[in-house]
Amino acid sequence: MEPLPPLLIMLGGAVIGAACGFTVRRARLCSFGAIEDAWMGHDTRRLRIFGLALAVALIGTQIFILSGLLTPHLSTYVPTAIPWLAILLGSTLFGIGMALVGTCGFGSLVRLGNGDLRSLIVMIVFGAVAYATLRGMLAPLRIDVLEAPTIPVPGLNPGDLPSVTAWLGLGDLRAQIALTGAALLIVAVAVDRRLLRSPRLLVAGLTLGVGVVLGWWMTGIAADEFAAPARPQSLTFVSPIGRTLYGVLTEPRSLLDFGVGSIFGVVVGSLASALYDREFRWEAFDDHREMRRHLAGGALMGFGGILAGGCTIGQGITAGSLMALSWPLAVAGMMIGARIGIALLVEGSVGELFQRYIWRWKA
Repeated sequence: MEPLPPLLIMLGGAVIGAACGFTVRRARLCSFGAIEDAWMGHDTRRLRIFGLALAVALIGTQIFILSGLLTPHLSTYVPTAIPWLAILLGSTLFGIGMALVGTCGFGSLVRLGNGDLRSLIVMIVFGAVAYATLRGMLAPLRIDVLEAPTIPVPGLNPGDLPSVTAWLGLGDLRAQIALTGAALLIVAVAVDRRLLRSPRLLVAGLTLGVGVVLGWWMTGIAADEFAAPARPQSLTFVSPIGRTLYGVLTEPRSLLDFGVGSIFGVVVGSLASALYDREFRWEAFDDHREMRRHLAGGALMGFGGILAGGCTIGQGITAGSLMALSWPLAVAGMMIGARIGIALLVEGSVGELFQRYIWRWKA
């Protein structure tokens, strides 16, 4: 087939984003909501749906890699040295920001399509801080200080699990690891009868997973390597939001990008879902306290998301589909950060949270 030009790749990203925005809004699927359910209510149903998305993305992505169609080390997720401090700090800050806003970057785009003007302000702050951290005034702090401490991957191999197992002399276990991990994630969904009776959640999870696979295909396989950037990418909602803001304000040509297209697509898909369900309504801040909380949360997510290398979708599913070594660090940091943020909002103090866990441990 003929390679896809940048315009078609951008439009493809918009279609994929629209499908994800439509199904996720209808299912009320939210990554922070899933983490909150697990931490506070011991309900892991929505978290398992994200596991289902990861399973689908893992299988599809690894098929591309095993077929020689996709080269994982060309992406940004598998460097030969892991910036562990930046990932842990960034993901924790991102998790705290999620709690302050009440959702992640992807969820804010979904809310924006539903008429939530608070999310518009969050996205402006989020995008500005993300771009400043990526290429602006905060970039030297990121590059020279926070990303300086690294752990080299053994043998200077790409930073994914199969490369490490091969270096250890265990052979190429890519297929075995992918199938085992995907099977466990799918079983975790199949054993919960409540999830099997929730078609909207299942469809949303499947759509996210397929969206990640299609993103790799469009940017890493079907793209014209002479007309598009060499680095393959897929769904993530941190740096694309920053690049979208930059493109709208200064350089419209830069909008011809898969990630930028997915940003607009999510908003449009969520809007279509809200109109279809007759649930679209305008919302705004209740008072200055809520506005301050959202502004702080947006800034933390923008800064932390760039340090972490992605958001709950970018690191949680897209990087996970490559079996990147950064994946467990980022996911753990976001989980911990979200719990700290919940403690700040609900319990009033992080110290009380730690005291409670110490008391439980002693008991």
